[in-house]
Amino acid sequence: MPYERFSRSAMLIESTYKVNMMQIRRGAQAYARVGLETAVMSASPHQLIVLLFDGLDKAIYQARWAIEQGDIAMKGAMLSKAIAIIDEGLRAALDIEQGAIGEDLERLYAYMSHSLVKVNASNDLDLLSHVEQLAGDIGGAWRAIAPGV
Repeated sequence: MPYERFSRSAMLIESTYKVNMMQIRRGAQAYARVGLETAVMSASPHQLIVLLFDGLDKAIYQARWAIEQGDIAMKGAMLSKAIAIIDEGLRAALDIEQGAIGEDLERLYAYMSHSLVKVNASNDLDLLSHVEQLAGDIGGAWRAIAPGV
């Protein structure tokens, strides 16, 4: 009998803990969203590009992990996120009329997006590493540029 009461109490505590953990996670996610929204709202154009590269790095990292784990849904979601960051963020921000650098970046971003589509179809980690390296190089250059330049 005492064991049965202990077992029910333990189950109640465990279920309460699970509910509380879910609430804590929701709260942490909301806090992260607010933090990101605040960062975006107060960011300079330079900082916005850096934030895009940070998001791209994270999406590629998570896509790699998903491929390694065989998580097809997460792989697709993270590669789609990376492609959206490139196409809707980085490419959309380019001013092609400013000359050759803008045109070169446009072609490079198009190549990166197309490569990520291939990665989604083939799980090619070498190609993903290549895109990751390109994004790291360009993002690193953006991070090195003084914000006022």
